[in-house]
Amino acid sequence: MGFRIALAQINPTVGDFKGNAEKIIASIEKAQGASTDLIAFPEMALCGYPPEDLVFNHAFTAENIHHLKMIARACKHISAVIGITHRLKSNIYNAAAFIHNRKIIDIYHKIFLPNYGVFDEKRYFQPGEHIPVFRINDMTIGINICEDIWHTDGPAHRQANQGKAGLIINISASPYHEQKLAQRQRVLASFARNNKTCVAYVNMAGGQDELVFDGGSMLINQKGTLIARAGEFKEDLVFADINPPAQKVSGNADESITEFTLKANKIKRSKVSIKNTINKKMPILEEIYSALVLGTRDYLYKNGFSKAVLGLSGGIDSALVAAIAVDALGRENVVAVTMPSMYSSTGTQKDSEQIAHNLGIQLLKIPIDDIFKGYLYQLRDHFIGQPENITEENLQARIRGNLLMALSNKFGWMVLGTGNKSELSVGYCTLYGDMASGFAVIKDVPKIMVYQLAKYYNQKSGDKIIPKSVFKRPPSAELRPNQKDEDFLPPYNTLDPILEKYIEENKSIPELIKSGFNGKLAKRVTQLVDISEHKRRQSPAGIKITPRAFGKDRRMPITNKFI
Repeated sequence: MGFRIALAQINPTVGDFKGNAEKIIASIEKAQGASTDLIAFPEMALCGYPPEDLVFNHAFTAENIHHLKMIARACKHISAVIGITHRLKSNIYNAAAFIHNRKIIDIYHKIFLPNYGVFDEKRYFQPGEHIPVFRINDMTIGINICEDIWHTDGPAHRQANQGKAGLIINISASPYHEQKLAQRQRVLASFARNNKTCVAYVNMAGGQDELVFDGGSMLINQKGTLIARAGEFKEDLVFADINPPAQKVSGNADESITEFTLKANKIKRSKVSIKNTINKKMPILEEIYSALVLGTRDYLYKNGFSKAVLGLSGGIDSALVAAIAVDALGRENVVAVTMPSMYSSTGTQKDSEQIAHNLGIQLLKIPIDDIFKGYLYQLRDHFIGQPENITEENLQARIRGNLLMALSNKFGWMVLGTGNKSELSVGYCTLYGDMASGFAVIKDVPKIMVYQLAKYYNQKSGDKIIPKSVFKRPPSAELRPNQKDEDFLPPYNTLDPILEKYIEENKSIPELIKSGFNGKLAKRVTQLVDISEHKRRQSPAGIKITPRAFGKDRRMPITNKFI
């Protein structure tokens, strides 16, 4: 007789125990209606991930257990694996509860705690010690959490060998970056083949601050073959029927393994049949675009916003952000503002109007010339005898930032920033100006990729929503006559590869030169990155899509003399 498993890929909200528990119970009821033996939920599905310093609050950890008991009562004839936080005296654990026929049988504590990149788990949690396996009829099941399966001699390996588990369930909250799903699948398939066991991997889906969880939950058989996979960047519930591998020969005794022998669930399997579903993997640009849409939608909705406003300059960055906002929130919930100055070209003003029209969004026009002249008039006695410089440029950017924030305050709209990773890397942005926003949508998107995503958007929409002129026009802040980005920066097709090597791969200047970059240029670019840390520290949250984003991934001191 086969064993039916459901992977419940849900989108929880940190701290929303009632809402998260309702999602969990709804999935359990669907799975029971499909005659399912076991359903698995993501890491910390009940409390949301990452909860950060909330776990230090005793009431927060207590809510996990209170709602877990409610969920257990819903598990009438089914087993469930649910991610929670668990407190024992003064120790806090990243945990997975195993429920069987309305009883909490055991709570497993994550053993390998990641402490790199965006992860700070050693700050919050103690590592677990015991390793459980659960025997239900002919199926032996091992459960573990995320990082635990990435270690060759970790608990998953021991459960599959010494514990003779024919099914390993790994619950996860693995944040997205480009091509992450393919990487996970390679690791899990290799584990399944090497240990001759089935692997059920269930990941979270949704946005939490700057992180996006891409889902892609999957089930892989003992030969390393993918037999079911959930969709990406959405909630999903997928089912699969598996047959337990042949009974394994017991390995060496392992005192850390605890065995639980349980009665089978009372299921009338003959009434319901299922078909294993393998959702196709998205191409890379669709993957990144979907992450940006989901991250934007969840950041606004989970924080109580339903409408967004952004400055629409007629450039490629703001055009892409406007498109993402429309797909995330709906065109009726996006307001664009064009704020021309004496330096704004006719072309960019026309393109702003065309983009807003093509997207079907409201466009407000607020010229800034008179406001700019008012600033200069008030400062005239203090600036007397001083030549114009970047001060006057930044004033214009800050006027625009003030106008957007005023609209945000008055109408309750979230301001979406339009700056990209290339600009933020080298400080080509204005504090309290174009950096003034509630959420920086493309903060982790390099300029070259902005163009690629904009082209992808036009292709997917089946129309030229972003005009050709936007792609052809040289990038410019338009804060002085005939200004172009290349007046200050090298061309982006030169700049972005240097930034990728320096920021994401942590290459030194000698290594950059060895890679073929001009030495003088490499020194200048890396210096710009280093001296701009104070700006990045004050920038809003934005969606992580690269392996090493600014913020939690890359934390540098502001005061720093190291070269």
